[in-house]
Formats: sequence, C-alpha cells, structure tokens
Amino acid sequence: MAEPLRPLSGAAYERRLHRILALYVLGVLAFLALMTWAEHEGLSRHWIGPIFLFLTVMVYAGIGVYGRTSDSEEYYVAGRRIPPFYNGMATAADWMSAASFISLSGALYLQGFSGSPGQPGGLAYLLGWTGGFCLLAMLIAPHLRAMQIYTVPDFFHVRFGGRWPRVIAALAAVLCSFTYVVAQIYGVGLIASRLTGVQFEIGIMLGLGGVLLCSFLGGMRAITWTQVAQYVVLLLAFLIPVSWLAYKQLGNPMAPLVYGTQIGKIADLEAQLLDSPAENQVVQAYLERARDYERRLENVEAALEQERERARERIRQLRAQNADVGLIVAASRELASLPRDAAAARERWTREMRENYERARPLGGLPRHATAYAGDPDGTAEEQAEYELARRNFLALMFCLMVGTAGLPHLLTRFYTAPTVAAARASVGWSLFFIALLYLSAPALAALVKYEVLHNLVGSSFEALPAWMAQWARVDASLLSVEDVNGDGIVQFGEIHFGADLIMLATPELGGLPYVVSGLVAAGGLAAALSTADGLLLTISNALVRDLYFRERAREASPEQRVILTKFTLLTVALSAAFVAALKPSDILPMVSASFSLAASAFVPVMVLGIFWRGTTRQGAVAGMLCGLGITVYYMLSHVSAFRGLPSWLIADTLWFGIQPISAGVFGVPVGALVAVAVSRLTRPGRLPVDRREI
Repeated sequence: MAEPLRPLSGAAYERRLHRILALYVLGVLAFLALMTWAEHEGLSRHWIGPIFLFLTVMVYAGIGVYGRTSDSEEYYVAGRRIPPFYNGMATAADWMSAASFISLSGALYLQGFSGSPGQPGGLAYLLGWTGGFCLLAMLIAPHLRAMQIYTVPDFFHVRFGGRWPRVIAALAAVLCSFTYVVAQIYGVGLIASRLTGVQFEIGIMLGLGGVLLCSFLGGMRAITWTQVAQYVVLLLAFLIPVSWLAYKQLGNPMAPLVYGTQIGKIADLEAQLLDSPAENQVVQAYLERARDYERRLENVEAALEQERERARERIRQLRAQNADVGLIVAASRELASLPRDAAAARERWTREMRENYERARPLGGLPRHATAYAGDPDGTAEEQAEYELARRNFLALMFCLMVGTAGLPHLLTRFYTAPTVAAARASVGWSLFFIALLYLSAPALAALVKYEVLHNLVGSSFEALPAWMAQWARVDASLLSVEDVNGDGIVQFGEIHFGADLIMLATPELGGLPYVVSGLVAAGGLAAALSTADGLLLTISNALVRDLYFRERAREASPEQRVILTKFTLLTVALSAAFVAALKPSDILPMVSASFSLAASAFVPVMVLGIFWRGTTRQGAVAGMLCGLGITVYYMLSHVSAFRGLPSWLIADTLWFGIQPISAGVFGVPVGALVAVAVSRLTRPGRLPVDRREI
C-alpha cells in the first residue's frame, strides 16, 4: 500500500514537502502557459473547458489514489502529522468553498457593502467568516486538539459522557454538513456543465467522481494533500482575473490597494442612471408586469384558463399560416410550460410579481454600491426604520457567520491533524493568512466588475452582446438574463440580471481575457467546491458510522472494517447530496449561510461552556443543544413556503425583530447558552466525580 509523504524527520519531512509543492506550482504555471499558447495557435474553446476539467480532476484523483489507506489514524486524522503551513493551506482550501470562491464577489456586486433589509450580506460575510477564525483560535481548536479525539461528537462523549450528548452532536453534524455539501455539489454541477457543455445533472456526476476518489480512498490523508493542490489552483484562478481587471482599468495589478478609486466612479455612474429616462422606462415596464401578475392573482383559475386559451389560439394561428415548424414547437412548449393547476399558478405568479416589483425599483433593485446601509438615519421615519433594519440584519448575519465558523465540524476536524497543540494554533494563523490573500481581493473584484458593467456593457447594442452571455443564459436562466424591456435596442442597467453565482465565473469573459483564464477560473471554482465537499462528506460519514452506528450498539469490528464501512457510507451520502443538488434548491450562498446558523446554535455554546466551565453538566449540555438547535430550525422552517400552510400557532409567521431567517442562529445561540447554564446549575452535583484535566 502506498505511503506518500511519510516523514523521515521533522525538518527533512518539511523540506520534502516544500520541494513537492514548488514542483507542483511550476507544473501548474507550465500547463497554463501551454494552454495559452495552444489557444493562440487555434485550439477550440470547446476543447479548452473539458481539458481543464479532466486534467484538474484527474490530478486530484491521482493524489487520492496515491494517498489511499485503511489505517484508521491515517484515514480519520492524517496521522496527526500535518505541518502548520500545509495544514493552514488545506484549511483555507477547505474553507474557500463554492460560496466563498463563486458567490462572495457576486454577493458584494448585488448587495453592496451591507445588503438590504430583506437580503443582508455584503461585507458581513468577510467580517463574520474572518472573525470566526479568531474565535476558533482562541476558544476551541487548541483545546480539542489536546484531547486526542477524532470527531466533534467525540468531544461531547468525552466531556459529558452518556449517550445523548454524542447522539445530538452527531445528528447536528450531519444536518449542517449535509446542507453545506449540497451547496458544494450544486457548484460542481454548475461549473462542470459550463466547462463541458453537458447537462447540469451530468456535470454533477462528472465532478462527483473527483470528490469520491479523494475522500473515498484516502480519507483525511488524501483530502489534506488534495486540498493543498486545490488551493494553488483556486488562488491563481482568483488573483489572475482581478489583477487583470485592476491593471486594465487603473494601470496597477494590486487590486486590493487601488480599487477604491472605482468606488467614486461607480457612485457617479449610478447617479446618472437614476436620472436616465431610459432607465425610468425600464422601471415602468417592470412595474406594469408586476401589476399584471397582481391582477391575475385576484382570480387565479380564470386567469389561468385565459392564458391557456391565448396559447392555444396562437398555435392555431401559426398552423393556419403554415408558419415555420420551430415557431409552432416554441408555442407548444409555451403552452406546456403553463402552471398545471391553480395552486401552481398562484405560487409562480406570486413569485413573478415579487421579482418584478423588486426589479421595478431604481438600479434594478440593487442598493447603491457605496452606501453603508439602506435607508437614511437622518431621513423620514420610514427611511430611518429601513436603516435600522438593514443594520440589525447585517450585524445578525455577521454574528451567525462568526460563531458558526467556530463550530463547523468539518473545519474543526482539520485541527485534529496537527502534530501538537502549538501546531494547531499556528495552523489557524496560516489559515487566516491564506484566506486573506483571497478575501482582500473579493470586494475589489465586485467593484471592478460593477464598473466594467456600468461603463462598457450598459449602453451597448443588444445586437452586439457577446456570445458568452447567451451561453451562460442557456446553463441556467437565473444566472443571467438580458431582455430589451423598453424596446429601444440598447442595454440598460435595469434590463441586466446577474445571479450571485455568475459574477466570478464570468469575470474573465467580461474583462476580455483569453478563454484559458475562463477555464482556469472554472477550475478554481471546481477546486473550491471539491475541497470543501471532501471534508464535509468525511465528516458526515464519520458521524454516522463512528459516532452513531458503532457506539449505539456494541459491535465487534476492526479499525480496518470501520474504515471500509465509513467509505461506503460516504458514497451513499455523496449520491444523496447529488440528488438534492440536481433539484437546484437555491443559490449557493443562502444554503451555506443556513448551515452556519445550525452549527452555531448546536455546538458552540455548549462546547465553549464545556471547555471553560467545569460546572456544565450532561443534562445542561443536552438541554442547551436541543433548545438552541430547535429554535434555529423552527425559525428557518417557519419562513419556508412549503410550511406556510400550517396553523399560525405552529409557525412564526412574522419576523422576530425584523431578523431574516438566514440569521436564525442569532436566536439559537443565546437560547442554547442560557438553557445550558440554567439546567447545569439545577442539576449540578455537590462534587464532580469525573476527572476532566484533559480539557
């Protein structure tokens, strides 16, 4: 069996790793140079995308095969011998998920610095996620590493004993990790389908093969070295486009240092759009559409029948005129796409009405990029309320992301691989460094792309739109749509709709870079999604097998048998997540943000109390975890459309303090902490019989 990267001694081991990393980076750069030359010599774009997809996935799969193991210590925690530098790099890749790489710049583009009262975001993601690593370094990671455990539920088992703390922790780990991994596999399908031109569902399966070869065969050992390789790819994929745009617009490739100049220009262009008659025509057109849907909703059944009759009449007219077959087929598809019944029509038209009312707002419903918060603290009562609501939601989301970062099971597991407690602390420091290289560039990319759109795309002719826009629209209409709403043949800002998941992936084409860079960016997004999916799938399978299956019943099994069962559980979970992702449940960022609220409320209060307060009892831990997680899940589900039909006493039909469901953890965390403290004081024995010096 292969034993890659087996240390000879500490210094020799690290020198060997440095040589391998240097050779790998040189190989990646040589491959990029070769592909650039091939494109210049006439290599078709139809080949460039599949080559990037195939070769990068095969490299990761090769590392997975080379790192295969059945040794439990190697499979679960990589032998606890990953140096801090490489552990930090692997953690950064694990952390730079599809949400960070693909959606973060898009969120900043669409939401500005703070988002809106109804859709908080913007810099909350950067501040919350970065602050979470500081909490992780100070409060949790070193203490967990000192306990010589394998999984997060192991902590609850060792610290509190008994069955229920471990069971609840394992189920919570599965819940938040599965939500997270669905988002990653959705990103895999999105990128693979764009690179190869295959259907979205087939793209999911193509990317999933690379995930499984890494995590299935080698566990944490293979995943760690795969994530190091993936970090190099995603770092280059992020920095090259943003540096190019900065050089193109400002003559300096150091984007984080110079992009502030564009903020003022964007504000001036936005002011011009607000006074533009053509933009006002677009606003009125969307407003009329929204009112049309509102009229339909007054009598859904009659409106639906009227729509069907109109579609049938069009088909009859086309046939009577011996029209082109394509027109008849398109009209037939339009008839077939109508809602099947009144309930479906009501749901669709309500959604369309809200979307059109949103786009009927100035700037297509987007906040002004340089505005701190929506509303005005010195304006009318309504503007003051909007300002306060936007600020409250911004802080609530930042809190959930920060605390959730400190409690994500797949992230905590990374620090079990460090050789010592000091190495675990150093790993967090290196993680912050490698993450900062990308996070400092994300706001710059959002501003540079918005300037590119406002300055070059807006005002161009619909006939001159680049081909890449139509190609992305075919992948998913929610990612990109451009429609001549006012009929003037000129692209207005309000007529452009970009999804958050598109901005980063389309940046090279928007900036006029060679298509090789588009392939590199897509490969970087794929690396980000695959690296996180690897860690998440291993976390879920470990929770199901090690923490539930083998601990719930006394089963005799060797470490090798446990590893084999974990592998097949991982395969089942991966296929289940792929099935859910194929349904396209949501954008990536909301799904990921939900998992942070779940992790924050389920783990962090009781975990921190268990580490720093010896008086925390088993009963207090169970009550705190159940109450914190329960209130978070309840608040989230209460605002899901599928549950709106339940009796009002069962659901929270209004927002608590105006907080959006994405930040439900802001209620779960304090409730969990207070309940854990209260119940622990009520159930605390006179003396503690358990020796917890290892904590």
